[in-house]
Amino acid sequence: MLERLRGAEEKYVDLEKKFEDPDVISDIALYTRLQKEYKSLTPVVSEYRNYQALTAAAKEAEEILDSSSDPELRALASEELSAARAGAAESKEKLTVLLLPRDPNDDRNVVVEIRACAGGEEAAIFAADLFRMYSMYCDRQNFRVSVASANETGLGGYREITFTVEGDGAYSRFKFESGVHRVQRVPLTESQGRIQTSTVSVAVLPEAEDVDVEIKPSDIVFESCKSSGAGGQHINKTESAVRLTHKPTGIVIECQQERSQFQNKDKALKMLRAKLYDIKRTEQENSIASARRAMVGSGDRSEKIRTYNFPQDRVTDHRIGLTLHSLDSFLDGGIGGMIDALIAADTAEKLKNGG
Repeated sequence: MLERLRGAEEKYVDLEKKFEDPDVISDIALYTRLQKEYKSLTPVVSEYRNYQALTAAAKEAEEILDSSSDPELRALASEELSAARAGAAESKEKLTVLLLPRDPNDDRNVVVEIRACAGGEEAAIFAADLFRMYSMYCDRQNFRVSVASANETGLGGYREITFTVEGDGAYSRFKFESGVHRVQRVPLTESQGRIQTSTVSVAVLPEAEDVDVEIKPSDIVFESCKSSGAGGQHINKTESAVRLTHKPTGIVIECQQERSQFQNKDKALKMLRAKLYDIKRTEQENSIASARRAMVGSGDRSEKIRTYNFPQDRVTDHRIGLTLHSLDSFLDGGIGGMIDALIAADTAEKLKNGG
C-alpha cells in the first residue's frame, strides 16, 4: 500500500509541475484532463501526508521515551505516542478505502429515465413524485437538472420523463437509483380508500463523451416535428421538436423541451451517446464471467430495489435492508442519507472482496 501511495504522491507532484508549463495551459483538452486526474489524487495524497506526519510524530515520541529520564517529558511523550498511533491507525483505514478502484464514471453527468410501470395513472403520478424528489435533492447538491423529454398525463403524472443531471460527481450519487421503485398508498383516483401497489422504473446512465462511442452521421435519421403538450403559441408555430432514430440499434429518442431545434438535436445526441455507452459498458461487464457482483449497484432494472409505504410512513431499500420512517422529508429531496448508506455498503463489499 505504501508503495502505491508513494507513486500517487510522485504523480501528484509531477502534475503540479505540468500546470506551470505554458504548452499544457494552452491545450484546453489536455489541461482539463490533467485537472481531473489531479483532483482525483488530491484526497489520497492529502491523507497520505497526514499519515506520514502522524507516523513521524509517533517515531519522535518513541525516541524521547527511549532517551529521556525526565518523568514530565516522558509523560508528555507517552501521551503524544498514544495519540499519534491512534491517528495513524485511523488514517491508514481511510487510505485503504481511498485506494479502492474508483468507478471511472463517478465524475460524469447522468441521464435519468423514469417510467411508469404497473399501476396505471397512480404509477404515472408516482413517477412525477420521484422526479420532484430527485429535483429537490439536486438543488441541495447544487446539481443542474435539465428535462430532455416528458410524456405527461392529465392528472399531472408522467408516463415517462427523461432528464440530465449535471454536476461534480453526479453519477456517484445517482448510480444506485437504477431499478424498480414500488409505492404503496391510496391513489388519488381511488374512491374506496383502498391501498394500491404501483411500480416505477428508474434508469441512470452515465453521460457519454464524444470519445466513448462512435456515432456515424449516416447511421442517424433526424426528423423535425411540432412539440406536443402545453407550451403556448411557440409550440404551435415552430417545428422545434426532434426525433432521432439510430438505425443500427433501432433506438428512438425524442426531445422537445428546448425552444430551438438545434438545442433539441444536441440533447438528443447526448441521450443517444449515453444509451450506446450503457450498452457498450453492459456488454463488457457481461463478457467477464468472473466479474464481482456487488451487493448493491448491479443496476438490474427488474429488481424492486425500494418500497415507499405511505400508511406506515416508511421507505425501505431492500438491497441493504435499511428502513427510514421519514417518508415526507425523503420525498422532499432528503435522500442523501440513503445514498450515503448505499455507498458505504458498496465500499464494505469491495473491501470484503479485496477491491
